[in-house]
Amino acid sequence: MQHGLLCRIHEGRFFAVLLCAGALAVLAFVAACSTTGEAKTAQSDPVKRGEYLVTVGGCHDCHSPKVMVDGVPQPDPTRLLSGHPASETMPPLTPEPFDPHGWMVRTNLNITAWAGPWGISYAANLTPHQVTGSGAWTEESFIKAMRTGKHLGAGRPILPPMPWQNLSNMPEEDLKAIFAYMKSLPAIDNMVPQPVPPVTAQ
Repeated sequence: MQHGLLCRIHEGRFFAVLLCAGALAVLAFVAACSTTGEAKTAQSDPVKRGEYLVTVGGCHDCHSPKVMVDGVPQPDPTRLLSGHPASETMPPLTPEPFDPHGWMVRTNLNITAWAGPWGISYAANLTPHQVTGSGAWTEESFIKAMRTGKHLGAGRPILPPMPWQNLSNMPEEDLKAIFAYMKSLPAIDNMVPQPVPPVTAQ
C-alpha cells in the first residue's frame, strides 16, 4: 500500500515536471516565432550584434565626429568611430583650477575632446586603420582594456568620459561582438592627439 502510494507520488511529480518542461518549450517556441528577422540576425551575426550594442551604448556620442542636422549634432556617417579629428586643434588648458561648484567638464562641438580635472582626453580612433586606429589591436587586448580600464589592457589609464566601468560588466560575447563590428568598419587614417595632463597653477 505504502509502496503504491510512493509510486503514484513519484509518477505525479514526473508528469508535473514533464508538463512544466512542455510549457517552457511552448513558450520558447512562441518567443522564437515572434522574434523579428532583424533581431535574429543581430543575435546570430556578431558584427550586427556589435553594431547594435555600439549604437544603443552611445559609442558614437564621443567616438564619431559630428555633422549638424537641423541645428543638432549627429554622427557623421562617413567618419563613424574615427575619433577626434586630427585637424581640429583645441586651445591649451589654463592654470586656473576647475571650480567644484561650477562647470567641471568642457567639450568641443564634435563632442570628441573633453577637458576636466584629469586634463584633456580625446576620443580614440576605433576604425581598423593599422597605424592610427585599432587595426593592430587584438580581441584579447580590447577585452582586457574594457575589463581593467587600461589602454590595451596594460598601458595608461583610460580617461573620462569613457565609461569602461560599465563595459567591464558586459559578457565576453558582447565585447567580442563590439570588436567584430569595429573591425568591419572602413579604416580611416586619423591620428588622434595624445591626452594632455592637467595644468597646475604656479
